[in-house]
Amino acid sequence: MLCFDNARATRIAHLLLATLFVAAGSAGAQAQAPAPQGAQAPASVPATVPAAVAIPRPTAAELQIARDSFAKFLASADAATRGVLQKYPGLLEVKPPPPNSAVIPSLAPPFEAKHQANLEVAKQGGGELLLVGDSITDFWRNAEGPYAGKPVLDKHFGQWKIANFGIAGDTTQGVLYRLQHGEGKGFSPRAIMVMIGTNNTARNTAAEIAEGVGAVVLELQRDFPQAKILLLGVFPRGRPNDPVRATIADINRSIAKLHDGNKVHYLDIGAQFLDASGTISPDIMSDLLHPSPKGYEIWAQAVKEPLTKLMASR
Repeated sequence: MLCFDNARATRIAHLLLATLFVAAGSAGAQAQAPAPQGAQAPASVPATVPAAVAIPRPTAAELQIARDSFAKFLASADAATRGVLQKYPGLLEVKPPPPNSAVIPSLAPPFEAKHQANLEVAKQGGGELLLVGDSITDFWRNAEGPYAGKPVLDKHFGQWKIANFGIAGDTTQGVLYRLQHGEGKGFSPRAIMVMIGTNNTARNTAAEIAEGVGAVVLELQRDFPQAKILLLGVFPRGRPNDPVRATIADINRSIAKLHDGNKVHYLDIGAQFLDASGTISPDIMSDLLHPSPKGYEIWAQAVKEPLTKLMASR
């Protein structure tokens, strides 16, 4: 039987707590084997995450080791420590970290109408190029206004039949839900351009968002096994000192690992929206988030060559 003095037990307890808190703070779904092609997970079940971006989570055995160590610590703790733990009984409770919301398919109610409209488009089929994302992708539809992307889209990509499944305000979990509930059925695209994740930054960590993006990529591969995927890094937003810039950089470092040079091609064009000081000019993104026509022109010029190659490589 092992014996612990209070100082040693305290150090062990602190070390274990730190490890578990880190895991809980970056909670995500474990990497799993891909589901059979065509299988759709219920909305409440976390989606499959690629191993390349999966967040380590403690196993049941590891959690039990921590519980056993805490039990030994408590057995040898002094009266003052026992008093604190009796007052706050959950202080050293060892629980698995919560699920990662960014990989649990769910659609915000305001987006249901747009989802249904996308389903109607999907029934027509025939799209060669599929666009997947949030408002930044959605606004490729805008014919006029401060965020007009359609004239640029028609100019550079008008030779292809395009299906735009962007929804303003959507998240990784929203895209997962939409894909698992019919968007894209009937399509056999040659290429897919996807960028998602910026709207998750208000509620998820970079690691969680990277898992969400990875889950979207896997879902696209299941739904469209013949398509090439152009995965874009999340675009920069805000001012140079905005903390979200660091979050986006972390996301992009992680999702870059999804590049395989065959089916998935990662491309980060964010630097092209910035000047030498890291500032986004208002004539590129007037609200420091959504591209203007000039911003869409920068985007189109940056992806035209690689996207053309992917469209021709099938």
